[in-house]
Amino acid sequence: MTTFSLRAKRRRSALRTAAFMSPWLIGFAVFFAYPLLSTVYFSFMQYDGFRPPVFNGLANWSYVFTKSPMFWPAMRNTLWLVVIMVACRVAFGLGVGLLITKIKTGVGIFRTLFYLPYLAPPVAATLGFVFLLNPGTGPVNTMLEAVGLPAPGWFTDADWSKPALTALALWGVGDLMVIFMAALLDVPREQYEAAELDGAGSWARFRHITLPNISPIILFAVVTGVIQAMQYYTQPMIAGKVAAGVIGGSGQQFEPGYPDKSTLTLPQLVYNLGFQRFDYGTACVIALVLFALSMAFTALLMRRRGGLIGSGD
Repeated sequence: MTTFSLRAKRRRSALRTAAFMSPWLIGFAVFFAYPLLSTVYFSFMQYDGFRPPVFNGLANWSYVFTKSPMFWPAMRNTLWLVVIMVACRVAFGLGVGLLITKIKTGVGIFRTLFYLPYLAPPVAATLGFVFLLNPGTGPVNTMLEAVGLPAPGWFTDADWSKPALTALALWGVGDLMVIFMAALLDVPREQYEAAELDGAGSWARFRHITLPNISPIILFAVVTGVIQAMQYYTQPMIAGKVAAGVIGGSGQQFEPGYPDKSTLTLPQLVYNLGFQRFDYGTACVIALVLFALSMAFTALLMRRRGGLIGSGD
């Protein structure tokens, strides 16, 4: 076969492969590559959505990192949620999954009770939590005061707002519970039996058998949890609005982050700058920072997965 024939055959193979991949390639170009490049472009522009964009160099970037009063509080809150809330959700979901797999009777009832909160719409669940944790009339503080314990301000206290959001996230941990239950039930029973014969205790079996076997699922839960935390918008926005007494209606303007910027996250800041203040250039800068953080966390977790969750060897 001649060189020309080989090249023609390879070209036809490449075109055939591209044809099969075209739906994905079109979706990638339209829904990822183009928006990303547009965001980079507008980050160097002064643009309000009405007048033509004007190039202003690094002015937007300089403002975000040196002058913006909201960027660094939003960054700290987002990183707090990524580290604390994700870790708590993964640990709590794994613990609940372990507990239910050990129950002998009524497994279906307990599984349903733990999974049902996950099905609640985020807005309704947040409204319910704000009511339960109301510092003046909420039943949680009423019970705490009845037993002589201090009653926090929860969503009205800057020191307690993020723990309250974490409690809300733990309440809806049913998705992780189901995933971990499936992984735990898939661990070979023979390994547990062999470890028991060798005299291994509960902690040793969990550390050397359970964790290595479910390590890919833990990694999946952590990575998806980090991505969700980096996109955390609805719950802190609704909690801040209700706690601040803003219940909606035309003409009302709400600055996210109540109380004292403690519930402000980077996605809220992007929306506030882009769609309330019409400062698209600055909003694009923060969107790119958020994208870079998500990629960095994901790459770090994938690279350090052995040290994070143990080796399966």
